[in-house]
Amino acid sequence: MVVLHSSIADINLVQWQSLVVQSANASYFQTPECYNFYNTLSFLTPFLYGVSENDKLVGVMCGYIIADGNPIKQYFSKRAIVPGGVLIDKSIGTDTLNLLLESVVNEISKHAIYLEIRNYNNYSEFKSNFEKVGFVYNAHLNFHVDTTDSKSALNALSDTKKRQLKNAVRVGVEWSETTELVDVRVFYSCLQHIYKTKVRTPLFPVEFFEKLVALQNGKILIAKQNQRIIGGMACVILPNNTLYEWFVCGDESVEKEYYPSLVATWAGIEYAAKNNIPRFDFMGAGKPDDDYGVRTFKSKFGGKLVENGRFLYICKPKLFALGKFIVRKLKERK
Repeated sequence: MVVLHSSIADINLVQWQSLVVQSANASYFQTPECYNFYNTLSFLTPFLYGVSENDKLVGVMCGYIIADGNPIKQYFSKRAIVPGGVLIDKSIGTDTLNLLLESVVNEISKHAIYLEIRNYNNYSEFKSNFEKVGFVYNAHLNFHVDTTDSKSALNALSDTKKRQLKNAVRVGVEWSETTELVDVRVFYSCLQHIYKTKVRTPLFPVEFFEKLVALQNGKILIAKQNQRIIGGMACVILPNNTLYEWFVCGDESVEKEYYPSLVATWAGIEYAAKNNIPRFDFMGAGKPDDDYGVRTFKSKFGGKLVENGRFLYICKPKLFALGKFIVRKLKERK
C-alpha cells in the first residue's frame, strides 16, 4: 500500500532519520533539522511531502516557497526551491516516486510560479520519472572537494592558492567558528555588499544567519585579520558526509595580501577535514555554457567537477518568462 504524507505530523521521524543515513541521495537539506529550521524563518513558507510503501518511508521532498520585495514584486517572484534534491530510498517503486512528484507539483502550482529542485547528488537513474511528470532537466555544474584529511586537502590546492594562503597566514589572517551575533552581523554586512554590487540577486534577511548559528549542524566561520572580520562562510553539515558552503564572502576593501575570500573558503574545507566530514560541497558552479568567473575561483581548490543539474517545473509560464526578463535586467545594471 502506498501512502502520501503532506505534513511532518504524518511522517515517521525515526524512518526519516534512517532514510537520511541510508540514501545515496541524502543531503542536509532533506533532514528534519533543516525542515524545522525553515519553520522558524519569517520570510519563507516551508513545505514537506513524503511517501511510504507498506509502512516504510521511501521518499521525502523538503523545500520552501519564497518571494521578494513589496507585494507587487512578490507576486512576480514567488518560487518554490528544493535544495539538495529529493531524498529517495533505493527500493522506491517507479509509480510511488511519480505519485510523490505529481502530488508536489499539483500543490505547489497553486502557490508558486515555478518549482526548482537543485541536485547535489546524482539523479540520472530517476531522470525519466521527473520528465514524465513535466520537469525539465537543466545542466548545472558543481565542485566536490575530498576532505578526508587536512594534508591532502591542502595539497589539492593549486600552487597559486597555496602560496596565497601561506601569505595570508603570514600577515596574521586566521579563521575561526563563531556563534556571537555581533560577528554574524558583521559577516552579513559584508555578504550584503557582495550581493548588492556583484551577485545582484536577493539575499536572505539577517534573521536566517542569526538562527543558523543556533543549529546543531549550522556553522558560521569567519576570517579575521587583527580581530577585524574580513570574510566568512555560512555552512551546514550532514554529519559524517558533507559540509555545504551555503554563503561565502570576502571584504574586497582590505589589503589584497589578506585574500579574504580564499581564507573564508579554506575555512570550510579545513573545518570539514578536521571534523571527519569527507566531502566539501561548493553548492554550485554555474551553467556549463556560461562564462562564470566564480567557477574559475572554485576550480583552484582541487575539487572534482560534477554535473548533477537541476529539475525545473514551470507552474505559470507567462509569469516565469517575465520574471526571467526582470532578473536579467537587474543583473545587467551597473
